[in-house]
Amino acid sequence: MCLSIFLASLKAAGDIRSRMRDAAFLTSCVAVGLLLSFSLAARQGQDIRCGACRALVDEMDWAISQIDPKKMIQTGSFRINPDGSQSIREVPLARSEGNLLELMESVCERMQDYGERTDPSTNRKSYVRVKSRSGETMDLSEATLDSRVTSSLKFACETIVEQHEDEIIEFFAHETENVKDRLCSKRTDLCDHALTIPHDEL
Repeated sequence: MCLSIFLASLKAAGDIRSRMRDAAFLTSCVAVGLLLSFSLAARQGQDIRCGACRALVDEMDWAISQIDPKKMIQTGSFRINPDGSQSIREVPLARSEGNLLELMESVCERMQDYGERTDPSTNRKSYVRVKSRSGETMDLSEATLDSRVTSSLKFACETIVEQHEDEIIEFFAHETENVKDRLCSKRTDLCDHALTIPHDEL
């Protein structure tokens, strides 16, 4: 009788150890799964922010190019200095602070013209224009259109404009080369992989 109780208790202890091992294994599997999903979500969030920044730069460049570069606007103080002069200077209208602020108010609306493309080798997302500005047909074979992606891109764009308004004005007030990488990667860290993206791609 005592032997059978002892054996039963050993068996139960073995079952408990087995169950504890199973529970530990299951817990570690769940932890790894959560870490992977958080990592994937973080990377997708960064892809959206990076894509929104690069699209914003593209749209600002295009909007500026639509304004006659010869049009000038006077900026500065119109008060007369003690020596009789005024602190007024002429700047191109297209790159004036007032015009840039006006463009920034509507630039994020254009995110609805973008679709998502996935790089098959890295699984990273990039965002490409799917609606032509001139009405010509575009190749949409590699881009997917999704309203959730578009609204995420628009929200990311609005956040960038709100948080980095001064940097955007600084870069666009003067003709600056390679604004996408300089603004989106080096200045704001929105793109960790921007240097591997061709300059004409978003």
